[in-house]
Formats: sequence, C-alpha cells, structure tokens
Amino acid sequence: MELIQQVPELSAYLAADDVIDHEHPRVREAADRLAASHPDAYSYAKAAFELVRDTIPHSMDADDPRVTWRASDVLEQRTGICYAKSHALVALLRARSIPAALCYQKFEVVHGLVAVQLPGGGGWVRQDPRGNKPGVDAQFRMDREQVAFPVRAESNEVDYPVLYAKPHPAVLSALRAARDRPHLDMTLPTNL
Repeated sequence: MELIQQVPELSAYLAADDVIDHEHPRVREAADRLAASHPDAYSYAKAAFELVRDTIPHSMDADDPRVTWRASDVLEQRTGICYAKSHALVALLRARSIPAALCYQKFEVVHGLVAVQLPGGGGWVRQDPRGNKPGVDAQFRMDREQVAFPVRAESNEVDYPVLYAKPHPAVLSALRAARDRPHLDMTLPTNL
C-alpha cells in the first residue's frame, strides 16, 4: 500500500500542537531519557515504540476507565487506547526530530497507528504501539510493517493510506467528548 502524506511539507510531521505536545516537559524528559541510551535515530525510534507499546497499557485491555488524548497525559497517566498511545509515540519521535504521522485502519471501529520516516530509511513505515497480547504481535520494523491487526478486505476492513500530521477530527472529537472509557467504547468512530 502506498502511504500518502496529507500535508506535502515534511515539517508538518515534526510540529507540536495541543495533542502532540512534544515540547511539554514530561515528553521532553521521557525523550531525553530514551536518547541517553539510544543515540541513533533507529534505536531511539525502536525504544520509543517499545516504551509506548509495553509500558503504557491499552486502557481497554487493562479495563482502565480513564480517557487520555494528549501525549503528555498518556505518558503521565500511563494509559490510553490506540489513538492516545499513537499520540504519545508521535510526540516522542518528533521530540527527537524524527518525522512521524498518524494513520488509521477501519475494522468495526477505526484503529490508530503511527507511520515513521527515518533518515535514509527509504520512506514511511507504519508501526502499531497499541500493545501486544495473545494473538497480537506488533513489532517495530523498518523493512516491512508488522502491525497488530492486518486488514481483511473480504470483511470490508480498510487500511487508510493517508498520513495525518494531526489527529483526525473524528478521533479527537470522540476522545475529548468521552466521560470515561466505557462511554468512549460506545462512541468510537466507525469510519473516517
């Protein structure tokens, strides 16, 4: 699948905003801590991915009622659904000047992913920081993608090819409006 930048300028995939708040001290501290032991772009990106995938439980898997959406809050509260975890990973990558985008898949509901472009890496590759569990084995790879849920076209599942510099409005609206995670479960977007 060919991935398509929604915004042509690569600088958009390095920017900070109120969701991807990579200038926040909490994000900077986490990024600096990772960079101290992972100085090159590849090892840093892999370590950031593993930090988000493995140390921040997916709130549905953990039955955590909290809803996070801002990257710094995900890192502080150590919880989030796929969208929130993607926001945290994008912020950690952008904090070290690694271009990172948000992208999505459609199953029964929309699932959030990240795309990364490493220097000299040959283009964007999708990564899935949602968190592994039995039957889910997402890995950081730049030679090919290994996401949590490969789509099945025969089931009308979709890999959306667009790479977003900011969270999709439908995703962000659902996160911000949710009273708690059970409420969010009922209002997750079903398409983009």
